[in-house]
Formats: sequence, structure tokens, C-alpha cells
Amino acid sequence: MGYEAFRPLLFRLDPERAHRWTLAGLEALSRLGPCNPLRRSPCGREVTVMGLGFPNPVGLAAGLDKNGDYIAGLAALGFGFLELGTVTPRPQAGNPPPRLFRLPEAEALINRMGFNNKGVDHLVERIAARRYPGVVGVNIGKQRETPVEEALADYLACLRKVFPHADYVAVNVSSPNTPELRRLQSGHHLESLLGGLTAERALLEQRHGRHLPLAVKIAPELEPAALEAIADALIRHRIDAVIATNTSTSRDGVKDLPHASEAGGLSGRPLFASSTEVVRRLARLLGGRVPIIACGGIFSVEDARRKLDAGASLIQLYTGLIYRGPGLVRALVRGLAA
Repeated sequence: MGYEAFRPLLFRLDPERAHRWTLAGLEALSRLGPCNPLRRSPCGREVTVMGLGFPNPVGLAAGLDKNGDYIAGLAALGFGFLELGTVTPRPQAGNPPPRLFRLPEAEALINRMGFNNKGVDHLVERIAARRYPGVVGVNIGKQRETPVEEALADYLACLRKVFPHADYVAVNVSSPNTPELRRLQSGHHLESLLGGLTAERALLEQRHGRHLPLAVKIAPELEPAALEAIADALIRHRIDAVIATNTSTSRDGVKDLPHASEAGGLSGRPLFASSTEVVRRLARLLGGRVPIIACGGIFSVEDARRKLDAGASLIQLYTGLIYRGPGLVRALVRGLAA
């Protein structure tokens, strides 16, 4: 049974339950090794970004596997890299359910998960035990109750824990589902955060004898002046990459659909145009000094090429995987290698 036939069955389930069952199924299949019917080679168009070698430019976005519990199952699909998280210093339950909604008519999702995760210590254990040899990034954030003025301490706590195990760290300052988090994208909050993280990274690099790339994940609704300020800060603080973009608070393209009025971040096809425009504008501002990882509304090889043509070096999937299934990874890896 292909995914197109299987998807209606999944979509009859509560979205979070379907999410858990699907990931558990992928993890179970991974134990079959070469007999896994979904197993695909990651070999494709090799790229080097942030000083890291990627077997192909197609990655998993943060949010699908927050705790590193399904690394083997997801890796078997042929991704060039996996980004896990968002993880916080301590476990937290996130927002109360229901908090994940499908908008199938628009091939979109709305989520207000709220950084639900088992805490950084659990994730570190999972990464340390992995057999997957590929690139693994860790997306870090702050606890819900931590004031923005004290957020740096949470990010530093996560950075210190994951430093020996992650291949790169993504700093999430753009989720719309943690109160006031997006304030960290601008002004003295951004300066303090980036300055503190890069200073701590320098100390950790001396201790561990390795460089750990830092990426910053930004929102899609930024005004030109705000985006220009972010680009300037990324360059000055020598950040290794920027991820564009997170989910959106806009409801353009879905306003009249069921669940469109739910609070949370919109992802999927309606986000494609705005997130791609952010990539294009960032590429002009950064001038190749900071690579871009594009995320938002990728459902086809043509979508992926448009992100790369706009200036991205890598792409990430989330909602497209929900609607298209594992075959999307294979199609993108092959298509981008052609």
C-alpha cells in the first residue's frame, strides 16, 4: 500500500496520535536493516555547508522528532541531515491539547505545541547512543516560564549539554507558540543572545577541541528593516547559518478553511511564497557570508529548486512529509542530483 492510499487512514486519527504512531512505525521498520521497505540511500548531490559535509541537501526540520526518539527510522528515509528538537533545559509539557490541526484543502498545518519535550538530558542520551553517522543538528529554546530577559541562561544550558554530541546547533528565536519568544529576534535581546552564545561556544571549543556551527531560525513575517538588522547581527557575530523560516502567524491562503482561526503557527504550502521571499532577501543582504537553510512549503522538486535558486544552500521538510509521505525525500534527493 502506497502512502497515498495509507494517508486517509492516518488522517482519520487525531493529528498527534497519527504523528506518534507513524514515527513509531518508521522506527520499527528501521530495525529490519536492509529489509526495511522504506530504506533509501542518502547519496545524492553532495554539499558542504557550515564546514560540514552533507550527502544531499535535503534535511528534516525541527519539530518532527523533538526528543531524538526516532533517529534511525527517519534517517533510513534518505535525508542528508536531521534536525532534532526544539529542546529546552528541563522537560515541559507544552500547551494543552488539542494543539495540532490539519488543513488538508491547503496542504497545511497549524500547531501550537509550545516546545513540548523531554528535556535536553534525554535528547543528549539519544544522540549519544545513535548509530546514524550523518549530520545531526539540535534546535534549542527557552522554557516557557523563563522571562525573555533571562533567556540566555536557558540557551547556554542547552548549548553546553549538546556541544559534545551535535554537529550543529539551531537557535530557535522565532516560534510563535512560546510567549514573547520572538522578541529575541531584535534589538538588544538578539545582541545579548548571540554575543553570549558565541562567547560560550569559544570557551567550549577550546575545551573540546572542535568547532560547533551555530544557526539561527527566524520568522517569515519580518519587515525589511528587521531582516536587515538580523542579517547584520548574523555577520557581526559570525553565525554559521540562518534557517528561513519558522511557522507563520499569518492566515493568508487559509482564512475560510476549518481550523484557520486556531492559534498557532501555520506551515505547509501557504507558507511557500513568503518564506521563499525571505530567503531571497536574506541572500541579497548576506552576500554569501552566511549560508541559508530554507524551510517552508516544500512539496516537490520544483519547490526545492526555487528555494535553492533564491539563495539557499540546504532545504528542510516537515509539513510536506506529512502530506506526501516518505517518497518525497527520495524524489527530492534524486531530483536535485539530476
